[in-house]
Amino acid sequence: MTVFTKSQLYLASVFIKIYYRDRQSLVFSILFPIIFMGIFLFSDGEPNRTNIGLVNQSQNELSVQFSESLKQKEIFFVQEGAEDALKESLIAGDIIALIIIPKFFNDSNTGKLQLLLDASQVRQVDSIKDSIESTLLSIEREIRGNEPMFKLELKDIKSRPHRYIDFLLPGILAYMLMNLCIAGSGYNIVEYRRRGILKRLFVTPIQPKDFIISIVLARMFIVLIQLSVILGLAIGLLKINIMGGLLSLFSVIVLGAFIFLCIGFFLGSLAKTQEAIQPIALLFTFPQLILSGIFFPISSLPDIMQPLAHALPLSVIASATRSIANDGANLAGLNFNFLGILIWMLISFVIATKFFDWHKVNS
Repeated sequence: MTVFTKSQLYLASVFIKIYYRDRQSLVFSILFPIIFMGIFLFSDGEPNRTNIGLVNQSQNELSVQFSESLKQKEIFFVQEGAEDALKESLIAGDIIALIIIPKFFNDSNTGKLQLLLDASQVRQVDSIKDSIESTLLSIEREIRGNEPMFKLELKDIKSRPHRYIDFLLPGILAYMLMNLCIAGSGYNIVEYRRRGILKRLFVTPIQPKDFIISIVLARMFIVLIQLSVILGLAIGLLKINIMGGLLSLFSVIVLGAFIFLCIGFFLGSLAKTQEAIQPIALLFTFPQLILSGIFFPISSLPDIMQPLAHALPLSVIASATRSIANDGANLAGLNFNFLGILIWMLISFVIATKFFDWHKVNS
């Protein structure tokens, strides 16, 4: 007993051939993952250092030592120069803070360092101020030769990676999965209608469910290749470690592809033209980019929005992929995320088959 019928498999192979005959889409699908991962490769997957300015009005031995110590701190990129020029850079947003060492800066009279900030350019003034103050305190200890009384040693009980790219990549994979699937099903329905493919299929004995399953199989094959390229580059070049294993990760990707492909069918059934499908798809995808914890945890959102954010399909998939990649979870250990995936699989399939009408999509 086979899971899929011969007609479904044959139609899926036809859709794959149609895709690979489109040279423009094929080249874009190959180049985009490479360019995307190249961005993180050149940045080493880490946030950029904080750009700050430094004005040394003293120019004695202590102030020079202070300046050199500040430049050696990895979290800062220090630009030293004249006060007026650096103030202009601060106003222009080229630097986010300016430290001024006073003229009388010595062992007996260190005075106060001035820290200039442009609040309109800085979203988190307090955190940057605290970061600079802690750095200056450590520099002061180094110059005076004083050992700190207490030291804080950070240990992660789960031995998870600490790089930002390790947090970011699973969410980016989930977001790309959503976009590729919706483009592969929703946009294709509109395109097949425009090219008359649906009219020709309408006169055949193919049922709507056969058509949906065929495109799901075809696009899932294509999406898996594209995401495999990204994942391969991430593992090989960025040294990403999938702690829960590739099998669990790809299992979630396959289930997520099914969800978003079915949702794409639903969105494509609502639109009649390429111009109509674009805003409809954007209305579905863009809010999830903000609310689904792709670039920052959902816990940072207002409390009233968190239940809705956790229930979104992209949130469920992104949280599952992140649990597998960073926490070492498997499918059985996903708990509520796996339950959410099953619920969205049911919802997406029901709305896809209910709203996909041959008489409407081929008109």
